[in-house]
Amino acid sequence: MSRPTRARIDLDALRHNLRHARDLAGTARVVAVVKANGYGHGVVPIARALVGQADAFGVACVEEAAELRESGISDPILLLEGVFAPDEIRLVDRLGLSMVVHCREQLEWMRAARPVRPLDCWLKLDSGMHRLGLTPEALVPAYRVLTELPQVGEVVLMTHLARADEPDQPYTSRQLALFGAVCGGLKARRSLASSAGLLAWPDAVGDWVRPGIMLYGASPLGDGHPSAARLHPVMTLESALIAVRDLAPGEPIGYGGRFVCARPTRVGVVAAGYADGYPRHARDGTPAAVNGHLTRIIGRVSMDMLTVDLTEVPQARLGDPVELWGARVSANAVAAAADTIAYQLFTGVTSRVPRV
Repeated sequence: MSRPTRARIDLDALRHNLRHARDLAGTARVVAVVKANGYGHGVVPIARALVGQADAFGVACVEEAAELRESGISDPILLLEGVFAPDEIRLVDRLGLSMVVHCREQLEWMRAARPVRPLDCWLKLDSGMHRLGLTPEALVPAYRVLTELPQVGEVVLMTHLARADEPDQPYTSRQLALFGAVCGGLKARRSLASSAGLLAWPDAVGDWVRPGIMLYGASPLGDGHPSAARLHPVMTLESALIAVRDLAPGEPIGYGGRFVCARPTRVGVVAAGYADGYPRHARDGTPAAVNGHLTRIIGRVSMDMLTVDLTEVPQARLGDPVELWGARVSANAVAAAADTIAYQLFTGVTSRVPRV
């Protein structure tokens, strides 16, 4: 019998979430973002499930793109950070990729490149994220350079929204206005919205959208936003009870005795811990579900195990299934209890956890 911890991946839920993204996007094309091993879900099966439904895939680097190509996926792939050195442009050409250009150095590398085919470039404006992107003053001259180069195919204009997950925050409106002012006179398709922009800012849809976290069933706007109810969780992180014990009031649980029983307490030990990617800093009270019944984590998470309160689940027995996040337990709720975000939960699930 193998260890019961696994990540169950629901590809029907993934396709549902993509259809929802398409509904919101209208006529815009969709880049399905599958970087970081498909947000921890397993990039090859994730991408294969979306072939013919997404218009392109988005990855962070050439290595991620090569993995998709080697698996037989021939759909368009966009390098969201572009290339990290000029010699990578040869790989972009060989693998048939598109690439973001976000700085003067990348622009010069493209000017010097001699690819076999014209390469599509997504020219990025820093409209306020202040991470990647050309300044407003540099964007139009860079656009003119790219559009005049024979080694460049289509040029798409793009930016990234820093606070789109805060619908009442005016910063996004300022970013959209700046993007419009800088790019308004340029004849090119536009891409502004990732998941939060697509869910909360209709004016940000443009010609291409780049959904990421929403494809995997977590709303970047939080569980209280209406968008959360329309998304289906794709990953269920699950395990099982491997021990059950009864403790008297005053007894501590786990390393450091962080949790002390205030009443007679039935405790379940679950075969999952931070070596599987479950957040070590999850607080007492973090939700979990045993046999579908909501309960809570009590005591510190350790490397291979964590403990749950079974006092209100008296029927629980050794071997019973435990959902750590999924359809019953929101990944956003677990993340909030560990002072992190669902993105980190998903991408942090380690390689020893089988994806099923």
